[in-house]
Amino acid sequence: MPLPGTVQPAEPAERADAARNRQLLLDAAHQLMREQGIDSLTMDALAKRAGVGKGTVFRRFGSRSGLMLALLDHSDRKFQEAFIFGPPPLGPGAAPVERLVAFGRARLLDIDLAGELHRAAELGEARDRYSGAPYGLLRAHVTMLLRQADVPGEIPLVADALLGMLGAALVMHQMHVQGYRREQIGDNWESLVRRVVAR
Repeated sequence: MPLPGTVQPAEPAERADAARNRQLLLDAAHQLMREQGIDSLTMDALAKRAGVGKGTVFRRFGSRSGLMLALLDHSDRKFQEAFIFGPPPLGPGAAPVERLVAFGRARLLDIDLAGELHRAAELGEARDRYSGAPYGLLRAHVTMLLRQADVPGEIPLVADALLGMLGAALVMHQMHVQGYRREQIGDNWESLVRRVVAR
């Protein structure tokens, strides 16, 4: 049975060539975003970067919004697979506190690589962000690890407080405005997690 919040396929599996083309477009979109920022990611620019016609991009994603959702879904799926099925310490097999530390550091890396995309998604879903499936899965995972670590108190509130530290808008502000390195933010995350678990 799938975990709550995991994204389930809504249609039959893609043909191998269609899946390859989709991956090519997503990889090209990620490259454009990393090199030139999210505003540079237009359907025209993506078609040019991927070496395909603009019509191919529109047929695949429908619109720029559809492209953004596909990119975020792709990023979220990779992260979900890593913490649900991947090797320890992020995946199963490590102590809960080590998994929590790895979870935060992996999320920070994800934000460092695709922060504009995550921030745009957070702003776009601001009204129901905390009741949506993506946040629900992250919250369920952190809650599970906190329970396994026998953390006292209202575990769902502790999970929300910890996840608040990993919001894309905050992390990007810390890195790009306040000048903190991702490693420093990760060290702060680890320090706080260890204090919470040691209570």
